[in-house]
Amino acid sequence: MSDKYRKPQGAEGDVNSSPNRVEWQSRHINFEARQILDRDQKYFLRQSVSTPCLNTIRKAEGIWIEDHSGKRYMDFHGNNVHHIGYGHPRLIEAIHQQMLELSFAPRRYACEVAAELAEKLAEISPGRLSKILFTTGGSDAIEVALKMARVATGRFKTISFWDAFHGAGFGASSVGGEEMFRGGPVGPLLPGTEHVPPFGDYRNAWDVREGSADLCARQIRYVLEKEGDVSAVIAEPTRAVPYIAPPGFWQQVRKACDEFGALLIFDEIPTGLGKTGRLFACEYDQVVPDILVMGKSLGGGILPIASVLCKPELDLAEHYAYGHYTHEKNPVTTRAALTTIKIIEDEDLVANAATVGQYALERLQDMMDKHHLIGDVRGRGFLFGVELVNDRETREPAREAADQVLYRALDKGLSFKTTMGNVLTFTPSLITTKQDMELALEIIDNCLSEVGKVLS
Repeated sequence: MSDKYRKPQGAEGDVNSSPNRVEWQSRHINFEARQILDRDQKYFLRQSVSTPCLNTIRKAEGIWIEDHSGKRYMDFHGNNVHHIGYGHPRLIEAIHQQMLELSFAPRRYACEVAAELAEKLAEISPGRLSKILFTTGGSDAIEVALKMARVATGRFKTISFWDAFHGAGFGASSVGGEEMFRGGPVGPLLPGTEHVPPFGDYRNAWDVREGSADLCARQIRYVLEKEGDVSAVIAEPTRAVPYIAPPGFWQQVRKACDEFGALLIFDEIPTGLGKTGRLFACEYDQVVPDILVMGKSLGGGILPIASVLCKPELDLAEHYAYGHYTHEKNPVTTRAALTTIKIIEDEDLVANAATVGQYALERLQDMMDKHHLIGDVRGRGFLFGVELVNDRETREPAREAADQVLYRALDKGLSFKTTMGNVLTFTPSLITTKQDMELALEIIDNCLSEVGKVLS
C-alpha cells in the first residue's frame, strides 16, 4: 500500500497493534495458544481490528469464553451475537433435530420453518413491516435494502452518518462512515452516498455541548432538499458508540424523509432482538422505518443469518432477483433464528436487559465522582459505554488510559471493546444477571483506579 494513505484514527473496535496488547500477550499466551496464533497469522489476510488476533478460544458457554490456558472471561463484547448466551442447550438441540429432519432447501422449494420464521418476524416487528428476505449476514442484508430503496424510489443517492458502521460489503462500506472500512486504496465507492455528521452532545462535529441532534436533523433535511433525489436515509436508531437520540429526533427525520420522498432504513443489526431493553431500538422513538435490517444475534450466536423487513408496498421487484441467496431459506439457519426468538421471549431476556442495564448505568454514573478519567456515561439496556478523557473541561480523549483499562480488565476476567479509541463499550449477553454485572462493574472500578494512579 502506498505511503500516501494515512493510518485511520478511531474505529468501531480496539486496534490490534498497541504496546499494551503486546505486553498483555507476553504474560498470557502459552505455547499451545502461540502455535494457533502463528498459524492464524500465517494464512489469514491481515486487517485492522481483526488480525493478528488477541488470543485463542477453546470454549464459549453462557456469558463466558475460555482460552487455551484455561482462563475464563465474561464476554461483554461478543460482536452482539450472543444475546441468549453461547451454546444455549435448547438452541443446540433445535439445530440438531432440524439437521436430522431437513438440512437444506434448494431455492426453488418452499421451506416450512423459513416461512414460520418470516411469519414470526412480521408478528414482532414494528408497524406494518411484513415482507421479508433472509441473507447470510448483515452486510448482505444492507446491500439488499439499498437495492430495494432504489427500486422503490427510482433514485440512487443515500444519506448516512459519518462514523457509522453498516457492514463490510461494497455498498455497506459506501454508506458506512468509518475510514477504516471505506478509506485507503479501496475507492472509488458507490456514487451518491452522501454523509452528514452524527448527533452526540458529548462529542460532535459542530463543537456544541447541547443541541447536536437538532443540528443533525436540520442538516439531513437540508441535504434531502438540496439533493432532491435521495432514495433513503440509512442509520442505526441507537448509535453503537453509543449515543442515544433525544426525544423527537427520529420523528424529525421521518417527517423529512416523507416530505422529500426518501425511504428511512434502520440498521438494527447490533441492536435488534432486545439489546437496548426493547425488542427493537426504534421502539423507544415510536418511529417505524420503511425498511428494517436485522442480523448478528438472529442466529443465536451459532449460525449466520440476517433479514430485511419492509412495508408491503415495497414489494416491487418480482421480475428481478436482488436477494437470491443460496442459503436464503436454509432450514437449519432459519430454525436457529426462530428458536432464538422463542428463547428470548420465554426467558424474558428483553426485560432483563432493560433492568440490569439501567442498574449498570446508574453504577457507572456514580463512579464519575470517584474517577476523573470518566467524562461521560451513556447508553441504554445492554448497550452502554464510558468515555474516558484526560480533562473533563477540554474533553481530550484518553486513548492510552482506555487501552490500559482494556487489558487490565482482561487480566481480571472481563472482555469488552473500545470504540473511537477512548470509549469503553459494553454489549453483554441478555442473560447477564445483576450478580454478573456487579462483578463486571467491580472490575471496571478497580481498573480505573489502577490506571488513574499510573497516569496521574
